Amino acid sequence: MNQHEHCNCGCEHNHDHDHEMNPNRYEAVVDASAVETDDVAVHAAVERILAEHYEENFTPEVAQFLLNCVDLTTLNTEDSESTVAQFVQRVNQFDENYPQFKNVAAICVYSNFAQVVRSTLEVSGVDVAVCSACFPSSQAHIETKIAETALAIQDGADEVDVVLNVGYFRDGAWEELCDEIFELKQTVGDRPLKVILETGLLKSADNIRRASILSMYSGADFIKTSTGKGYPGASLEAAYVMCRCIREYFEKTGKVVGFKASGGIRSTEDAVKYYTLVKEILGEEWLTNERFRIGASSLANALFQSFTGTEGKPF
Repeated sequence: MNQHEHCNCGCEHNHDHDHEMNPNRYEAVVDASAVETDDVAVHAAVERILAEHYEENFTPEVAQFLLNCVDLTTLNTEDSESTVAQFVQRVNQFDENYPQFKNVAAICVYSNFAQVVRSTLEVSGVDVAVCSACFPSSQAHIETKIAETALAIQDGADEVDVVLNVGYFRDGAWEELCDEIFELKQTVGDRPLKVILETGLLKSADNIRRASILSMYSGADFIKTSTGKGYPGASLEAAYVMCRCIREYFEKTGKVVGFKASGGIRSTEDAVKYYTLVKEILGEEWLTNERFRIGASSLANALFQSFTGTEGKPF
């Protein structure tokens, strides 16, 4: 990054980190938002949307669509080159066994396995996604995060998921927070950068709104709920706030940001609830896997069983 570069919020990114220069810039961007942050009101809004629209979306066609939005994920301490290769083979075999159905959107692994996925994957239309930048804690030097991400891209990653620096967020260090996202976006270039907010740690609608806005204005192509590691996973309330922020950001800037729900989504019922929120808040134009993803491992089989009416477990 050059000595002085600008992100979308108009804040000047300066490696000298002169915090006195524009102390209120980040606050002003957040304060300009009209997204609801009363937790009780958010919960009520979610309940109302689901009461009115959930049933109409619980169909085999929606389940089939949702399978094509899944980032099929393995993020285990015991992952190895051989287990990841076997994982990828299931996706290859799905394509062979069920050519009438669309496959998952992506295979998501730790960054060091990007090359394994790239060399094993035989299916077109399925991306190689990695969790990078010292996932899931995001605790490391920015240089380490950039190096890891650059290596993953060199190894064939199409998409990169990173965790927002929650320590900076907690301290109100908005410039450092936005700088990190901005620099990681510079590293991934035109590939999608998904920024994980860790909503189960942020908890309140107010925190989730702030994190969503700061991430988008710093270059996030997707905002994602959770790592699924150590903290509560996705919640419908978090999804509601994030989707409202995406809608508002689009209306203000014309820029499209995707939404990804991740962490604990295992049943078709759960997935359809997130689908319903996306459809009602963001609209039909977000119902594509270029704008909507669900990160999961066991969900793919549940969706397959829902739309085929079988007990099959291809994944």
